[in-house]
Amino acid sequence: MKIMVLNCGSSSIKYQLFNMESKDVLAKGVLEKIGLQGSFMKHEKESGEKCRFEGEVLDHQVGIEYILGVLTSEKHGCIKSLDEIEAVGHRVVQGGEKFKDSVFIDETVLDEIDKYCDLAPLHNPANLKGIIAIRALIPGIRQVAVFDTSFHQTMPDYAYMYGIPHSLYTKYGIRRYGFHGTSHRFVAKKACDFLGVDIAEQRIISCHLGNGASVTAINKGRSVDTSMGLTPVEGLIMGTRTGDLDLGVLTYIIDKEEIPLSSVNTLINKQSGMLGITGISSDMREIELEAEKGNKRATLGLQMYDYRVKKYIGSYAAVLGGVDILIFTGGIGENADTTRRGVASDLGFLGLELDDTINTGLRETTKVISTKESKGIIIVVTTDEELVIAEDTQRIINEMN
Repeated sequence: MKIMVLNCGSSSIKYQLFNMESKDVLAKGVLEKIGLQGSFMKHEKESGEKCRFEGEVLDHQVGIEYILGVLTSEKHGCIKSLDEIEAVGHRVVQGGEKFKDSVFIDETVLDEIDKYCDLAPLHNPANLKGIIAIRALIPGIRQVAVFDTSFHQTMPDYAYMYGIPHSLYTKYGIRRYGFHGTSHRFVAKKACDFLGVDIAEQRIISCHLGNGASVTAINKGRSVDTSMGLTPVEGLIMGTRTGDLDLGVLTYIIDKEEIPLSSVNTLINKQSGMLGITGISSDMREIELEAEKGNKRATLGLQMYDYRVKKYIGSYAAVLGGVDILIFTGGIGENADTTRRGVASDLGFLGLELDDTINTGLRETTKVISTKESKGIIIVVTTDEELVIAEDTQRIINEMN
């Protein structure tokens, strides 16, 4: 079975084509700047050979049609016909309270995804465009939606409710939903399989650290709390997002700077976080280089980032009643040994002791980085959200056959 995975953003499309018998990636890539000047596509073959294409891409349907054309091309493709693709799995960011698992996409599901566009205005509309484009380009093909929020639907109400009038929850569904659920679910299971332990007996704290970042408390394989909320802004300091912020600060800034409400979203999502703190970049690698040169704001940004992650680990240890496994994953979690060191040092009171000799220089590898004497395990786990989407798609399609 060959399954295509699509992750459609507002102006980009990420894709992978899997051979599910071997779990090999036959091709993958990204198409950027949809509807903008300078559209381009990066495509990578199974052999590792990379190609770049440029040309105007007006909308998502044109973009997906372009991707399908490359996949079936004689020179750059990996399949002879679109008939070889048996199903398409889509990353859908917001599934609300309706979807507690991945689902086959029918008209009812489409309508529900559309209803949740208000809760994820930057993501769900783009996810819908991808689904509708596939319907038009490959009529009759089966499609599956895999939701970022579904893993966190096991959170208890006292963890996901906000301290606002209850009528706002019942009227608009305003509550904490959490995101990165596909990654947290995957790495928790992968870590337990790697360690040879039963996930149903483990207290796990999973730190997905990338340009977007979140921490999740997982008890017996179920999410019981997570740092992101109604939107991906809440929680950790991120590349360009504020993370936790006193709402009084926001109203104060709006008043003093005379910022229109239409610009607030840009402020908290795109101009803040590590970019706003350091004034350098949202890229942790560039910030670390500046810190090494003595840049005080870069150093401050790194300290703030590590401190916020450590605070969440401490609070979730209290929620779980201890920690058996601490996971680092995501682009920063898997590659930045300085971040892991800043976060995981001095956690001996939780029974977690970092072996910095193993930690130093470790990149993109699943490996235990705690000492032999550590009561709990600290582990780096490489994530693969696209594989999870492909596996969920295969499972649901097989259940239908």
